[in-house]
Amino acid sequence: MSKTLAITALNLRRTFRDRGNIFFMLLLPLIMVFMMGMSYGGDQQRLGLVVNGQDQPLAERLADELEESGRFPIERLGDYEQLRDRIEQGRINGGLVIPEDYDETLRDGGTVEIGFVTRPDDWSSYPLRTWASSIASQEASVIGAAQFASENGDEGFDENLRRSEEADPPGIEVETVTTGEAVFPQDVGQYGLAAPPLLLLFTFVISLTTAIGVVEMRQKGLSRRMYSTPTPLRTLIAGEALGRFVVTISQALIILVGSSLLFGVVWGDPLAISAVVAAFCLVGAGTAMLIGSLCRSEGGALAAALVVGLGAAGAGGTMVPLEALSGPSRTAAYATPHAWGYEAFSELIRHGGGILDILPQLGALCGFAVVLFGLGAWRMKWVLTR
Repeated sequence: MSKTLAITALNLRRTFRDRGNIFFMLLLPLIMVFMMGMSYGGDQQRLGLVVNGQDQPLAERLADELEESGRFPIERLGDYEQLRDRIEQGRINGGLVIPEDYDETLRDGGTVEIGFVTRPDDWSSYPLRTWASSIASQEASVIGAAQFASENGDEGFDENLRRSEEADPPGIEVETVTTGEAVFPQDVGQYGLAAPPLLLLFTFVISLTTAIGVVEMRQKGLSRRMYSTPTPLRTLIAGEALGRFVVTISQALIILVGSSLLFGVVWGDPLAISAVVAAFCLVGAGTAMLIGSLCRSEGGALAAALVVGLGAAGAGGTMVPLEALSGPSRTAAYATPHAWGYEAFSELIRHGGGILDILPQLGALCGFAVVLFGLGAWRMKWVLTR
């Protein structure tokens, strides 16, 4: 057992003594989670609001309607320059600018144009624009009725506005019925959508790159020298396998803990998440052993790791969402462990499932692990004893 742990520790030192590996394992995955989360938008969409001028009750009415709607967070800002700066910084997605003559123009029976400000490439501002326009249209209908009554009656604008608010005209009632289950539930934040596929991607790729260590030990004759000592072959293989698994699980834990602390990702049932991550890491470690025992050079091992790692990730739904695949491409995705891991994470994070809900996915991942570990151990035994 001590020799197995010693071989494992050797693999860890070899991995973490390279500063490049520290960047790729520690910083890059969290940076990618942040960037992908920002691209999803989601619950981070915010609307800025600037009310120019002083003593504008009608402008405040519109602002209150927007805030009471509760559809998106509203951030009050002092002027247009402050609004523009926050939009350019990406801290809010769009903003409304109410002019300083808003009240005066409406009381005189005129119309007012309200400016909407956003970045030209920010698609997440479209829902904000649509929502703000609908609230403004509702307010315009009330004010329009008050303007019409003031022009054709004896009462003042304020009295007619009060009556317009109290009026309950007949209209068309729209009933909205939601059926089925949402692919992306509203209570799942954008980082909760971005983190799981990136965990699968980085964990698998980093795991496969440890195949270089297997080739390096063979080239330097370390494996043969250890085999020539009173060390059982199964101990050598177990040490190499455990070393790859520990490196792989370290990468997964960095993403799990980092995304939870930095971005508030809620991963769901701890037991189920642990089982999925452990099974997927076993798959990665077994694949690394197989690649390392098949390749004859470090360059070949690195090339094979990148081709297999990125290819399986792309086909399995971690680069393009699995929901976007259909037909043969969707069927082919399940030839990779990534698709099964993606489905398991989706059930746990998006729909609050437990370990019983992911038994098929967990079984598939364990099947991948058994086959790949078996092939990797058999090939490594053949290499060491030939």
